[in-house]
Amino acid sequence: MTAPQTQSRQPENTLECPAVPSLSWPVAAALFWPVALGGAALDLWSKWAVFRWLGSVEGHCCPVINGFLQLILRENQGAAFSLFYGWTIFLVVISTAALVVVIAVFFFAKIQSKRVLFSLGCMTAGIIGNLYDRAFNEGRVRDFIDVYVGSYHWPTFNVADSLLCIGVGLLIIVNLTSTTGQTPDLPQKAAR
Repeated sequence: MTAPQTQSRQPENTLECPAVPSLSWPVAAALFWPVALGGAALDLWSKWAVFRWLGSVEGHCCPVINGFLQLILRENQGAAFSLFYGWTIFLVVISTAALVVVIAVFFFAKIQSKRVLFSLGCMTAGIIGNLYDRAFNEGRVRDFIDVYVGSYHWPTFNVADSLLCIGVGLLIIVNLTSTTGQTPDLPQKAAR
């Protein structure tokens, strides 16, 4: 006669959730740094090129799509929608803190999602681009993209602003649609 086999059982209130491995450092770095540094370079180059070009154009304006999109020269001493206008030191401190936080998340959070890494890279690029202007352009951020319909104009923006919106928007979408972190259904007790 053989000994009865016993099954090891976990307590019924314990859930077994498989661990999701983080991406390797080379893969994470290959996703984050090109977006962050390439996006910042694109922003700074586009500001330099457009301001240099339109600075010599009469009216400092170039229509791209009549009635909808034009390139113009604007400088903003505030944040989004000119909030905190003239508060240069405050905006530099906040931008620097945001940059440190985003880069710290990249280094220490063991991120598993390529979309999150991409969004962090976009946010880093946007922060760097506008922080550079605040620190080295007398507190003024260079904006040049003007979207409008009729006489209504959206606040003028730049590539850094676009990258920040893409990064934050994608991070929100990823968090709203992610299934990790959601509690799976609890196993039901067998009827006795």
